[in-house]
Amino acid sequence: MVSGFPVRGKGRMLLKSSSSSMPLSFPPPLPSGPDSITDSSPPPMSYVTSQEMKCILHWFASWSGPQDERFLQDLVAMAVPGKLQPLLEGLEQLSVSRANRPPCIFECQLRLWDQWFRGWAEQKCNEFVRQLEVSEPDFVTKFYQAVAATAGKD
Repeated sequence: MVSGFPVRGKGRMLLKSSSSSMPLSFPPPLPSGPDSITDSSPPPMSYVTSQEMKCILHWFASWSGPQDERFLQDLVAMAVPGKLQPLLEGLEQLSVSRANRPPCIFECQLRLWDQWFRGWAEQKCNEFVRQLEVSEPDFVTKFYQAVAATAGKD
């Protein structure tokens, strides 16, 4: 008996409700710490990160060829942040003539992607590229080639 309530079943505490004769059942307690965790696999991806990745992959499917190329440049710049070449190529995409108009949907999507990607741990960034490779293998091949082409360029 625990606190006046009988304990029944495997890992479950059954309590008798004062308002009815139906027993109440509570799930067993969660493991208390790292010693009780036997699986050494990495923690599952957070729901938010998973949803962010799904959004980007969905957007990617609707982008045009030039938009894919712009995204490729941004992705390479994120993958090799210390390299000057991807930065210079990204600067070429800027246009002063657009200063007086609001950004288009694609530009907003890129801004969100940039914000999300910068907030992910390296493992999550790699997972994103892996997911992109599943749906867009040719694009990811171009990405790997572009990253390799930055080797030795400063």
